[in-house]
Amino acid sequence: MYFAALLARTEDGWEASDMELDAVESLSDLIDLARSAAVDDDTVVALIEQEDAWFGVIRVDGEEDPRYFVSNASAADRSSYGSMLTKELLGNEEEDDELDELDLDGTEDGEADAIAAFTTEADDADEGVRGGAEPVPAGPLGDPRLLDDLGVSHKQLMTLDGDALSEIAESLGATEVLEAVR
Repeated sequence: MYFAALLARTEDGWEASDMELDAVESLSDLIDLARSAAVDDDTVVALIEQEDAWFGVIRVDGEEDPRYFVSNASAADRSSYGSMLTKELLGNEEEDDELDELDLDGTEDGEADAIAAFTTEADDADEGVRGGAEPVPAGPLGDPRLLDDLGVSHKQLMTLDGDALSEIAESLGATEVLEAVR
């Protein structure tokens, strides 16, 4: 199961909105959704997590190129929305035909415990390698400094786990608005 929210910076602080992932079929859709939530082309932070397995942060500042961070790339790569982020971060520009075959409700990769039960040490050596693509690292990927100027240091971002989105919101001063959409 996924949770996703958009935090849009305004003159009066942050506004949060629940991000409807049903309408998101590509990373471009996600970026467009974030840009549409912007107030006066100010910063929008899209937060997405999948059951404490991984979280992702996408920062959009007006028409500038978006910036991305994923807490655990190998875990994210096994999910549909996380895979969109890891492919972008690794520079895999091919269209993702796999998304058409997946159920994007967060259950397409099965239960995390079931996957772990079937993984062997031999599988671990090959884990994170997609047919000819660059291997996906088993850890953070992206720009850990994307929230430095907003109060979340890169060191803090790199060490977050558990309820990471709440900790990010607290550092941004957006706890109440995030919890209102949770």
